[in-house]
Amino acid sequence: MNNSCNKSTIALKKSLQRRGQMKPVIGITTNFREEGYKVIGAVYNYVEAIVKAGGVPFLIPIINSPDDLEQYLDMLDGILFTGGEDILPLLFGEEPLKQVKYVSIERDEQELVLFKKAYERKIPILGICRGQQLMNIALGGTLYQDMDSQIPEVGGHSQDKYPEPELYHSINIEKDSKLFEAMGVEKINVNSFHHQCVKTLGKGLKVTALSKEGIIEAIETTDDQFAVTVQFHPECLVSRYKEWLKLFVRFINECSNC
Repeated sequence: MNNSCNKSTIALKKSLQRRGQMKPVIGITTNFREEGYKVIGAVYNYVEAIVKAGGVPFLIPIINSPDDLEQYLDMLDGILFTGGEDILPLLFGEEPLKQVKYVSIERDEQELVLFKKAYERKIPILGICRGQQLMNIALGGTLYQDMDSQIPEVGGHSQDKYPEPELYHSINIEKDSKLFEAMGVEKINVNSFHHQCVKTLGKGLKVTALSKEGIIEAIETTDDQFAVTVQFHPECLVSRYKEWLKLFVRFINECSNC
């Protein structure tokens, strides 16, 4: 497709969306699984949450081709950066601790490029768990590689023995935030499946939610752009705790209006 045809297609899609005739298409980042061969996929909860909120999910494979990523971005109205592997500490200037688990440099490299390109285009972004950590690194921030060994006062943040839809600890949400606008409450309970977390904030970011002991549970950009991330997994909660669908609905609405 040449450039003029591509621009015409995008303009038509936006026109149809404004008239309510076309749902926004949401890119969902994927990961590799080794099952004797490489499998690219994403946990179905992400897909389900996007569908319930009114979007059309589109899985983004790991291809590490910047030119092809540009074409994906032409087709997408928003991107959901999903959870998954640890992020390689070398990407934020540190040597890895022994507690760092499985990493995927292919995924790290692609998603950093994808985020920066999407952010430059002002495409709405929602990040979950690893997705929060990725946005922070992409904008120059750092991570705690392992909370248990680096933050002595930390409480439980990895409910490995509890089902994903179960609530585990509370967070406090800043009122001056897009997360508060979506959820409408200052305190809410969440689940938790992480051992890494945001340490120093990247440029143009602000903290929008904290756990009781001060772990950063949500961040977003300080400008008007919708780039909102959380450290927990709301996609696992929407079936049992309907209030968490509000976050995805807000994201989809932003994607419809961009």
